[in-house]
Amino acid sequence: MTASNFPEHGTAPADVFAEMEDARRTDVDWRRGRLGLYVHFGGDDVLEVAKEAYRRFFSENALGPKAFPSLKKFEDDIVAWTADLLHGGPGATGVVSSGGTESIFLAVKTARDLARVERPHIREPEIVAPVSAHPAFDKAAHYLCMKVRRLPLRADYRADVAGMKAAIGPDTIMLVGSAPSFPHGVIDPIEDIAAVAREHKLWLHVDACVGGFLAPFVRRIGYPIPPFDFEVDGVTSMSADLHKYGFAAKGASVMLLRDISLRRHLVFEFDNWPRGKYAAPTFTGTRPGGAIAAAWAVLRYLGVDGYMRIAKQIMGARDRMKTGIAAIDGLYVASDPDLSVMGYGSHDVDTFAIAEQMTKRGWFVSTMSDPPGIHMGMPTLAHVGIVDEYLADLAAAVATVRAEKLTSKSREVSYGG
Repeated sequence: MTASNFPEHGTAPADVFAEMEDARRTDVDWRRGRLGLYVHFGGDDVLEVAKEAYRRFFSENALGPKAFPSLKKFEDDIVAWTADLLHGGPGATGVVSSGGTESIFLAVKTARDLARVERPHIREPEIVAPVSAHPAFDKAAHYLCMKVRRLPLRADYRADVAGMKAAIGPDTIMLVGSAPSFPHGVIDPIEDIAAVAREHKLWLHVDACVGGFLAPFVRRIGYPIPPFDFEVDGVTSMSADLHKYGFAAKGASVMLLRDISLRRHLVFEFDNWPRGKYAAPTFTGTRPGGAIAAAWAVLRYLGVDGYMRIAKQIMGARDRMKTGIAAIDGLYVASDPDLSVMGYGSHDVDTFAIAEQMTKRGWFVSTMSDPPGIHMGMPTLAHVGIVDEYLADLAAAVATVRAEKLTSKSREVSYGG
């Protein structure tokens, strides 16, 4: 952190904003499709709806639903709409969280608290998950005094259900599947995992943070998306990010529970202080009303037809990207991605050197470790028009690495931080 003194005097708004624009000069130009993660763009019209809705509820706080019944209505609608989209029955319930990590945290916390009632002998509850599951499960376990047992994948990068079943022990309370997994973009065999969960009476969480607001519409336009949500008997909870393919403002996600009876294990309540009863269904206290309002507005603005229109464009670009990568000599797509996330590697050249060459050509490149390669969280609408440009630069980068026999000294792979 650079040492700096607190400003002694105020600054004119124009000068403040000029400083901010200067600070962002080196940010990645996501509008030109140079960034394959962190930003999900659904079009300028969608962005303006989200901004205006956020502005209108900028100061409101969803911690106080009695003070702001509008926000309660928005949240109730969002949860109900998401439950409908993901085949939740009449008893489904949930909450709007600050993002996928919090949604996962809340699901893990709810499962743990249920286990405390039903299986009080367990000292350190355990989660069994494929190694491709999001790190948020380990983060939640760290805070909640639990542990995660991560298991190898099948050859197709999907969860090894037989391995998961064999790993279940007396302290196991939760199984995890992804729809899709973030590293490889494939949907785990949720029906098979659910069968194991039913057999052993375990909680099954499906992490659909990436796919929750994309997979249902991709299925409707004709792609073969396997069952992954509450239509599968045995799925107990789900997470789906509004600020990813829901195209809402950050940060907004939904955590859903199959049955309202589980909600009492979600909500934190406390009254041993002078102010009276405190109750919160999320990890945070104060909850930005703007994020909830923006999510409601975008869902209301787009509707099923709007999301299907966007899904068609995204998957068309995905198909072109997948085909184009596989056509470049020496490259291969690392899996058979179900949605838009994918990774690719090389049979004969250093993919980390390819990443360096792509960086020189102005792309923000995210690498992955298994298999060693390049990870792509694209496309969104920001990428639809740049597929040919990306593929041309990629082909040139591969040719340069091969001709000059380049290798990268760095093998660092990170996400966040």
